[in-house]
Parts: sequence; structure tokens; C-alpha cells
Amino acid sequence: MRICVIGGGPGGLYSALLLKKAFPHASIVLHERNRADDTFGFGVVFSDQTMTNLGAADPASLAEIQASFAHWDAIDIHFKGECIRSGGHGFSGMGRMRLLEILQGRLDELGVETHFESEIERVEDLGPADLIVVADGLNSAVRSAHKDVFQPSVDVRPNRFVWLGSTRKFDAFTFYFKENEHGLWRVHAYQYAEDSSTFIVETTEQALIRAGLLDAGEEEIARYCAALFAEELEGHDFILNRSVWRQFPTVKNAHWHHENMVLVGDAAHTAHFSIGSGTKLALEDAIALRDALVESPDMQAGLVRYETNRRPAVESLQRAAQVSLEWFETTERHHDRLDPVQFAMSLLTRSLRVTHDNLMLRDPGYVKGVDAWFSEKAHRDFGAPVPADPPPPMFTPYRLRGMELSNRVVVSPMCQYSATDGMPNDWHLVHLGSRAIGGAGLVMTEMTDVSREGRISPG
Repeated sequence: MRICVIGGGPGGLYSALLLKKAFPHASIVLHERNRADDTFGFGVVFSDQTMTNLGAADPASLAEIQASFAHWDAIDIHFKGECIRSGGHGFSGMGRMRLLEILQGRLDELGVETHFESEIERVEDLGPADLIVVADGLNSAVRSAHKDVFQPSVDVRPNRFVWLGSTRKFDAFTFYFKENEHGLWRVHAYQYAEDSSTFIVETTEQALIRAGLLDAGEEEIARYCAALFAEELEGHDFILNRSVWRQFPTVKNAHWHHENMVLVGDAAHTAHFSIGSGTKLALEDAIALRDALVESPDMQAGLVRYETNRRPAVESLQRAAQVSLEWFETTERHHDRLDPVQFAMSLLTRSLRVTHDNLMLRDPGYVKGVDAWFSEKAHRDFGAPVPADPPPPMFTPYRLRGMELSNRVVVSPMCQYSATDGMPNDWHLVHLGSRAIGGAGLVMTEMTDVSREGRISPG
């Protein structure tokens, strides 16, 4: 069996590694258009769950990865002069170049043939192959050449961001939100090596226009950001690596495989950096591809199994990433309206994958503090005594104009009633009455028409 891999990023390297382990007698050849020591960006982030998956797939590479990463479990949110910390999140960061070195070394050990500075734009140039793993990244030339079968879509988002590095250490995944005369600037920062951190600055196009930075080069961007975040950098310098303003593209494909070709990593899909790492997705693609091929009777069945099994997890993450990126695109609407405690809770739960209960498992002390703050505010606004043991926010009172609600549980209208010449009857009384005594603070009825002419039927 002959397998060709196009792309020497983490997804391509890990695919070659796992396929060689699964099929040791196969001839596996990897082509990468850049040099072996070229890399773009700075660090990559893995959750604790991802590390477990990598350990099961290839313990040897995981051991080297673990020796190289920085681990933290806290998230710090700096907002309006306050720093709010939530713990129990469990992440690891490491240098992208170090990860590539580890995976390249494993390929050498396993006898995978690698060709760097070897650009493949047409799969025909590879010669006969039983399988072609397309891992040539976001701007995949192979995917573009076969767009009629893969049917890619790319949604380019409006916010601008720049990847910077810094020599400052961060002991938590850190968010900064800082406003100046040009606009609101967001920072996503995390340590990935002993003396290196990633420092992503994000803002709106309007802010860049006001700052005169929309078309700025690396040096000008670095000078502006260094001045803006001088306090946060604590005297440390920026590191540049193609550090220009970019827009995030959400990539999807209607199909991930065609004949003997299969897409992995950014060639197949992307998810916004605010919720996860494209590297994590690519490595987990490689694991899923290996598993599907091992478990299937032939190559085509394996590719179908790979896409069928892997797509739901990716699409679920992409949905969460979409909600997350939209939160960061509209941070301005939260900035002036929310107290720091509320803002931080909104940030932590923005993707809907982390809930109040989930945070309680991760960091009970943090959530109890949020509940106490919310309860005190709600009860004082309501004119009620503050309970000694604060309830969850949904069980705090609420005032809606002249109506006072004992909690924030709302029952939606059922749309199953039938009136007699517009008048409610016993069914309304029994059904709505049972809902009303069930403990909900507010029970919504169906719509009410104020005149005969407004009804859609006599009922």
C-alpha cells in the first residue's frame, strides 16, 4: 500500500505517523512546500482531554510533548481595572516549532519518507497512490483544484486580529479588554514555553481605521500595540512572525473525501481561535482517520467511516466556535453595560459548551462568588432581604416594570388553546392554572387579539 501526505503541518505529520504505525508495511511519503524549520505563528493550545487522546494514539510523541509544554488551569479576565480568575480549566501550551520537531523526529524513527521544499499542487504529480491525505492547510491548493467535489465554503469574519509573541510569562490563559480613543481592543494571551507567550490582539475594522492601522506593516503594528499594552507587557518585548492584521475564515466542506483523497485539518475545517486550536482539530482528525481505516474492510469504506464518525464532533465544535467568535465581534455591546463579574461570566459561558453547572464542577468557589454577587444585586434591586445562602441566579427575583417575579423561570406559550367566540374557557383555567402553581415566576399565554377582526378564526 502506498500513502501520500500533502502538507507537513501537525495534521499531516501526525497522519503519517499514525498510519505508519497502523500499517507498518505501507510506503508513506510526505511532501511539504516549506522547509522543515519554517513555522508561522507561535504556540498551540491543548486541553487536558486532547492530551489524553494523544497519549492513547502515540505515547512516544506524547512523552516528548509533555516535556515541552507549559500547563495551567486558570483563566484570568482583565476588565475595567479588575482581574477575575476562574480555575479548573486544564490547558497546555507549547511552541508550534517544537511540536513540528517532535513529530518530524517520530517520522524519521518510523521510516516515513519526507520531502521538504516540495510543493504539490496537483495530485497527479504524486504518481500512483492508494490514499492521498490532503493536509495542505487553510488555503489548500488540492481542495481548490477539486472544489467541484469537496464543495468548500469560506466565511470571512469582520474582526481583525494579529498574532504576536511576547517574552512575558502568563500563569493563566489571559484575556485583556482595553479601550482607548480608537476603540476596544481584546487580547488572548497564553504561555507556550519557558520564556515565550502568544499575544493575540483583536479589534474591529473601524478601530483600525481610526488608529490608522488598517494597512500597517509589522513594525508599525508592534509599536502601536506595545504602547497600548505597555502596562500588561511589564517591560517585555514583542516577537514578530508574519504579524499582520488578518480576518478569520471559517472553512467548511460539503464532502471530506473523494476517490482516494481525504481532507484533514484546516483543509477540511476551521474553528475560531477563541474556543480551541486548529492544531488540536488536525491531530484528532488524524486519530479518527487512522481508527476508521483500521476498522474498515477497504479504503473506500474507511474514508466513509472517517467522515461519518468525525464530522459530528467537528460540526459541534464549529457551532460553538461561531457563537464564541460572534461574542468577540460584539464585545462592545457588553463593555459599557455589564459589571466585571457579569462580564466575566458571560465570557466564560459564551460558547454555550460551558454552563453554570459545569463551572461549578471546575471551580465551586468562583461560581459561589458569582451567585452571591448576583443574589445580592437582585434582592436589593427588588427590595427584598438578601438570603444567607444565595440561590443560583435563575431563582433570584426580578422586576419587570410594575410586575414583581419571584424567580426567572418562564413557561412559554403552548399554542394549543381554543376559545369560544374569543373568550377563555375551563381548559385555559386548568392548563394555565397548573402551570401557574408549578413554581415558575412567569407564565406566558398565547397571543391575544383585541378585536374580532384581529382573529385568525372564531376560536
